[in-house]
Amino acid sequence: MFDNMHAALVRLRHNKAFEFFVIAVIIISALEIGAKTYDLSDTALSITHYLDVFITVFFLIEILIRFIAEEKKRDFFKSAWNVFDTAVVVISLIPINESEMALLARLIRIFRVLRMISIVPELRVLINSLMVALPRLGYVVLLMFIIFYIYAAIGSFLFNDINPVLWGNIAISMLTLFRVMTFEDWTDIQYETMDVYPMSWLFYMTFIFFTAFAFLNMVIGIVVGVMEEEHSKERNQGQPSLADIQAQIAQLSAQLERMQGADSATHHTEGANQQKNLDTSKDAKQPK
Repeated sequence: MFDNMHAALVRLRHNKAFEFFVIAVIIISALEIGAKTYDLSDTALSITHYLDVFITVFFLIEILIRFIAEEKKRDFFKSAWNVFDTAVVVISLIPINESEMALLARLIRIFRVLRMISIVPELRVLINSLMVALPRLGYVVLLMFIIFYIYAAIGSFLFNDINPVLWGNIAISMLTLFRVMTFEDWTDIQYETMDVYPMSWLFYMTFIFFTAFAFLNMVIGIVVGVMEEEHSKERNQGQPSLADIQAQIAQLSAQLERMQGADSATHHTEGANQQKNLDTSKDAKQPK
């Protein structure tokens, strides 16, 4: 009976309709959280309350289905996404009415929207790619910080008297340069300094070239490369490795040899029986 229930839960877990229904509930959960930020009538608040109870109970049932359908229960918590989903569901069970942890419980309910990532494989690939790319991006970010620091120091020394609000110290100068890098009204800053230093446009042009063009393209290139690697891993997960193929070939060859040996033994036994029958018939025909 347990095996039948386990098989049914496995089929339900991998059922596309069930996955789409889970995604729909997550979307409804996101809309319900957004609706609570408005001034709602008593009727609407009552509806959102019962809807929140339904979503919480459904997520609990869904996580139990995934846990029971897992072949090896220990492997369920080896996945970081499963741990995250379980933590969100468990903390969502905390009652939020007049509780000291009401704020925490409400915040955790907001994170239920992130469960969309664990359900949709494409989103998981994107997040995994970003996490894998972070160590490689560290050196690019460090180099970008060095460029920011150098240009901020130069800008603070040269333009402090022009506009201390933007260039008063190195920290404020770095914020101003971030504004320049994101092209947020950066021409106003440039023209202000060009009234005093006409060649200051070189300062901005070289900074934008290094940061907005060179380094950001390096970041994009690293992320895209890691995404390609992750997509290749996803495609190759379902394909057998070379060692598995060789093992299967060796197993089939051994089975074929055993079958051929069994056939040879059968033919030899049949031939011996036929010969024995012939000898018996000859002996029976000879006169005594």
